Amino acid sequence: MRRLYTAGNLPEAYLLLHMLSAEGIEAKVFNENAQGGVGELPFTHTYPELWVEEHLYQRARVIVDQFERPKEPVGMTRCTHCGEANPDTFELCWHCGANLP
Repeated sequence: MRRLYTAGNLPEAYLLLHMLSAEGIEAKVFNENAQGGVGELPFTHTYPELWVEEHLYQRARVIVDQFERPKEPVGMTRCTHCGEANPDTFELCWHCGANLP
């Protein structure tokens, strides 16, 4: 097996684990319960890690690279009712609840 990714926290590790699983790539999470050892162990040794079989590494690496790629910036739309800026992906104004154009 080969270490594929070191996550900052357990939810991040499991999010990536499920993304890999959806693509048919079996992976294992190591250090799942190591956070309790912080203080006795260096904190960098307690981060959750994803490991895959060597023959799956390159396929899995593509998914990790997509996961780490910065997301496209979201544009902003002004609410015609209150003038508040809202991301383009919103349908309602977060401030006043009015429909956005």
